[in-house]
Amino acid sequence: MDAHAAPLEAGQPYPLGATWTGDGVNFALFSAHATRVELCLFDSGGHNQLSRRDLPECTDEIWHGHLAGAEPGLVYGYRVHGPYAPEAGHRFNPNKLLLDPYATELVGRLKWSPAIFGYDLHTKKKGYSKSDSAPFTLKARVKVPTVKPAARTAPHIPWQRTVLYEMHVRGFTRQHPQVPTKLRGSFSGLAAPTVIDYLKALGVTSVELLPVHAFVDDAYLTDKGLRNYWGYNSLAFFALESRYLTGGDRSEFRDMVARLHDAGLEVILDVVYNHTAEGNELGPTLSFKGIDNASYYRLVADDRRHYINDTGTGNTFNLSHPRVVQLVLDSLRYWVDQMGVDGFRFDLATILGREDHGFDRGSGFFDACTQDPVLNRVKLIAEPWDCGPGGYQVGAFPSGWGEWNDRFRDTVRAFWRGDEAQAASLATRLTASADHFNHHGRRPWASVNFVTAHDGFTLHDLVSYNDKHNEANGEDNRDGHGENLSWNCGVEGPTEDSEICELRERQKRNMLATLLLASGTPMLLAGDEFGRSQHGNNNAYCQDNETSWVNWAGIDDIGERLLEFVRYLLRLRSALAVLRPTSFASDHDVTWLSPTAIELRQEDWGNPQMRSFAMLSNARRRRGTALQPGEPEIVLLLFNAAHESVEWTLPAIAGKGEWIRLLDTAPGAAVLPDDAALAPITPAQTVAVAGRSLLLFAAMSSPEEADFIRNLQSASAGTRRR
Repeated sequence: MDAHAAPLEAGQPYPLGATWTGDGVNFALFSAHATRVELCLFDSGGHNQLSRRDLPECTDEIWHGHLAGAEPGLVYGYRVHGPYAPEAGHRFNPNKLLLDPYATELVGRLKWSPAIFGYDLHTKKKGYSKSDSAPFTLKARVKVPTVKPAARTAPHIPWQRTVLYEMHVRGFTRQHPQVPTKLRGSFSGLAAPTVIDYLKALGVTSVELLPVHAFVDDAYLTDKGLRNYWGYNSLAFFALESRYLTGGDRSEFRDMVARLHDAGLEVILDVVYNHTAEGNELGPTLSFKGIDNASYYRLVADDRRHYINDTGTGNTFNLSHPRVVQLVLDSLRYWVDQMGVDGFRFDLATILGREDHGFDRGSGFFDACTQDPVLNRVKLIAEPWDCGPGGYQVGAFPSGWGEWNDRFRDTVRAFWRGDEAQAASLATRLTASADHFNHHGRRPWASVNFVTAHDGFTLHDLVSYNDKHNEANGEDNRDGHGENLSWNCGVEGPTEDSEICELRERQKRNMLATLLLASGTPMLLAGDEFGRSQHGNNNAYCQDNETSWVNWAGIDDIGERLLEFVRYLLRLRSALAVLRPTSFASDHDVTWLSPTAIELRQEDWGNPQMRSFAMLSNARRRRGTALQPGEPEIVLLLFNAAHESVEWTLPAIAGKGEWIRLLDTAPGAAVLPDDAALAPITPAQTVAVAGRSLLLFAAMSSPEEADFIRNLQSASAGTRRR
C-alpha cells in the first residue's frame, strides 16, 4: 500500500512521537489548545509535500492516528490549527510546518526566511503570516525504534572518584593530527583510539560533552558569517546535531559511548531544557510555539503575548506543565536507555525547579527524577542559577544532585591573584563548601569544583589577560563577562618576558593543584592541562574555528610539562583516599595551621592580609574512608599566595616520624619529585615555601608507606613515558 495514499486510522495516543508498529506508523502529538492537527508527508529529501491529512482522534489532549503501510524513513511534519491570539498566549498558524518534539532524526537544515515566522515579519506584531514555511524548515524522519543496547559493563564511577572533563565534540578533534581526517570533529573522532588513550593517560573518569541535541544557528550569527558553536540553542531533545555525525545515523553516537565505556570512561551530556531556539514573541515558529505555545512556555500573566525570560534567551520552557515534564523525562530516559549515557549536566537548571511561587527543590520535575528508576541511578549535575528573580540557588538542589560551584571558581581565582580576605573562603572551598552543601545528607561530591569552563577564559588566558578580547564575535567587545578575576601577571597577552612567562605557568600549576587536591568533584576544561588559549576571547560561543578548536600541534615543551603535572596530580588524587573524602570535614580530621605550625584562631581568619596557611587532613579520622595497605593517611597542604617566600615549620604528628614532599609548584621544582625532593623531612624542621606556590606533603612512619609512595612515583613516570 502506498503510505501517502493510505487512510489514517484512529491509532493510539501513546507513545508520543512517530512509532513504527510493524504494519504502519502511529503518530501522537500533545496539544491542549489545538482544534485540528494535520499530518504532512514529504519525499525522502523533505523537499516536496506529497500529502496532508488530519489526525483523526484526540484523547486526553493527545492527537493521534495510525498510517497503515507506512515504514521507517517516512519524512513528516505537522500543521496545527487553533486560535491565533497572541494576547491570550496562542500562536497557532497552519501555514507553518512544525517539527515533532519527539523526532529522533531531522531532515534538512533550517533556512532563515520571513516564512518561518508566524506573524508578518515586515509589520512585526501586526498581521498573520500566510507564507508556507515548509521549504525552509526542518522535518522529521521516522526511525526504527531503537532497542536497548546490548548488555555492556558501564563504568559506574563512584561520585567520590569522579573527575569531569568538559569538552566540545567538534572542537576537541577538529585539528587532531592522529584522527583520520574524515572523522575529525565527529562522534567517531572522539571514539578514535588515540583520543581514548589520551583521556585514559590523563586520568579523568568522565567526559562532559557540550550540547549534542540538534540546535539552531541564530540568524544574527549567520548574517555575520558566524555559527552557534557551543550549541545552547536546542530545538529537538531526542535528535543528534547532524554536524557531529559522519553519516547521519545515530548508531555513531552509540558506538562512541560504547568505545568510551570499554575504556572505563563515562559520558555526561550537557543538556538544555530551560529554553528553545524559538526565541520570544518576535522569534520563529518552528515547533513548540505552533503546537501549543501556552502550554510549552512560561508567559507573562497579565500580557500573554510576551514570554517570561528567566533564561536571558527570549523564552523559558514551562516545567510546571505535566506534559512538558513528561517530554523532558522521556528525553532523558531515551539518552540513558537507548543511547547509553551516564548522566547529565543541566544548563540553567534553576529553571527546572521553577514553580509559580519561585524555585522549589521539591518541584514536580525534581520529584519525578528522584523516583524515576532510570534517572535516579545516573549522575545529575545542575548549573544552579538562571537570570530570573531568586535565580541563584547554589546548594539548594535536591539530595543526589551535583552542582557547579562558582564560589569555588571565584575564590580560587581571587586567592591566587593575591586579593585580600580570601583565605577563610578558600578553606571552606577546599573542604567541599560545607556552607552550601552540608545538609539533607548530601556528600562532599555534591560540590562540582571548577576554575574554568567553556564560558569564560581558558586557564592560560586567565593568567594572561586582565580584560576580555571578544572583538571577533562582532559585538564590539560588549559581550562576555567584564570581571573575570583574572590577572595578566604584568603584560596583556603574549609576551617573551621570561619572568612573566614563568609566573603564569606557576599560577596555572597553583590553580590546577588547588582544584584537583580539594574535596568535592573536580571539573577540568579540555585543553587547560597543556595551556590552550582562545586569545583572550571569554565568550567564544560563536567561534567554530581555530579560536575554539584544540590546537594539538601547538603543544610546546611548556605545554608538555604542564600536561605531565596534571597527570601526576590526577594520579595523586586517585591514589590517596584522604583527598577524596566521603563525608564533610570536622575539627577532628582537618586542622588549619599557620606557617609556625600553630593552629589558626578565629581572629587569624579575619585578617585580610593572611595569604599563607596550611591544611592538615587525617583520613583515619574521617568517617567512611577506606585506605589501601601502606597508603598515607595524613597529608599537609601548604598555600602561599604572598609574593614573597615564607619559612614554614612542619608540624609534629603523633606516630609519624617524617614528612615526604609529594608536590611543589615553585619555580624550578620537578614535575615529579626527584630523589632530593623525596628525602624525608623531620617534624619541626623548616622549609622555604616560595612566593605564590603550593606544596603537598605526606606523613610517613613505615616502610610500607614509603613503598606506596615510590610505586606511585614509578607509575606516574610510566604514564609520562607513554
